[in-house]
Amino acid sequence: MEAPSYRRTETWISRLTLVFGVVAGLLVGWGYRWNWGIGVAIGAGLAWLNFRWLKQGLDALTQTIAAQGPQAKGSVPLGTYFRALFRYALIALMVYVIFRYLKVPVLSMILGLCALGAATLAVSVHEVFRPQE
Repeated sequence: MEAPSYRRTETWISRLTLVFGVVAGLLVGWGYRWNWGIGVAIGAGLAWLNFRWLKQGLDALTQTIAAQGPQAKGSVPLGTYFRALFRYALIALMVYVIFRYLKVPVLSMILGLCALGAATLAVSVHEVFRPQE
């Protein structure tokens, strides 16, 4: 059985986030400074982690709603709520720790977080020009 098209889209966004982050990190590191390149790659990794947590939370919520019937009562794992509520706080904490102890510029990590947006835009444009049903 073939995966639904939205699953393929999610997979492509996830992969491209990491690819864009690593490529941009290498280019920035080579062309500017290595600590900035590392920061861009770290930011892309955090963006990927954020995307994964969001996807897992939405999948758990969808499964719970689908499982609920007239008599059934679904439950969402506690970790799902934690990731949904605190994912931005956790990412901010990770950025702070990386900045403080590894001396990676914060702006470079913030720019790396944009890899998720770039990947989403690339996949969306691809879907517009080559729709798959």
